[in-house]
Amino acid sequence: MSRKWTMWVVAAAMALMPMSVSAQVGEYRNDFSVGGGAGYVFSSVGFIPKVSQGQHGGVTGGVAARYVCEKYYTMICSVLAEFNFASMGWKEDILDTHDVPVVNSVTGLPEEYSRTINYLQLPIFAHLAWGKEHQGFNFFIQAGPQFGYMLSESSSYNFDLASINMQDRSNKTIEQYGMSVARKFDYGIAGGLGVEYSVPKLGHFLLEGRYYYGLGNIYKSTKRDYFGTSNFNGIYIRATYLFDIKIGK
Repeated sequence: MSRKWTMWVVAAAMALMPMSVSAQVGEYRNDFSVGGGAGYVFSSVGFIPKVSQGQHGGVTGGVAARYVCEKYYTMICSVLAEFNFASMGWKEDILDTHDVPVVNSVTGLPEEYSRTINYLQLPIFAHLAWGKEHQGFNFFIQAGPQFGYMLSESSSYNFDLASINMQDRSNKTIEQYGMSVARKFDYGIAGGLGVEYSVPKLGHFLLEGRYYYGLGNIYKSTKRDYFGTSNFNGIYIRATYLFDIKIGK
């Protein structure tokens, strides 16, 4: 089984875990909360052939909804879905063989290049928590699939593309400069962990970190195309607030 299919199987198992737990002996829940969140995402693109990169920074934020379906012993089982805007992309490290920034012969400045790609994203998580349910702290883990659709893209650079310093670059892959994103639909696996603080009648405050691994490529990847791989990697730091719409058993 390929790595991509293995990751999809794991994500599906995580997403179905609350439903499988509900078939066992546990305390039934019927809680529904909505709200929103915001944060920051550090992203890069896994290019093959390699493109040397740092981390591209961008904002993310949107709405969220959570349905709590079961408490099984000490584990609180729920499904969490979000609909977010996220500014992804990549930022290149243009260095020579001694890890010194490459200077452009025309501008006299170290060459810089970054690409920003804005997405609408829909992550759907199996959300498992341990600790206080309605008042106090709990610790949670979550994982599941994430889908995205590109809204726009833009490039930022401080040199003329016709005057690139190819002689000094240790990484000479530049085909990406003239290539727009070919596949607007993105998909992959996301997961992470965090803490939640709940206050009765006020709501739930969540702080988390998550990692996203893209299973799709932003460029075409047939044998005739230049890049064999061009998938996203992202680290999200996010704060979320949820308020209860329904609490019941």
